[in-house]
Amino acid sequence: MAEVINLRMARKTRARAEAQDKAAANRARHGLTKGERERQRLDAEREARHIDGARREDKE
Repeated sequence: MAEVINLRMARKTRARAEAQDKAAANRARHGLTKGERERQRLDAEREARHIDGARREDKE
């Protein structure tokens, strides 16, 4: 005898799996490469050093 399944739950499970596949494809298409992430990190560090270098000392 075959196992009884709930068709509503089966449709929802299939829809979730398709949504996860679509999300993975979008992440791959629109995500940043390792080099781009590294460049952003270096730019942020460079900008922070520039701002800290231009900071005036507080007179107490």
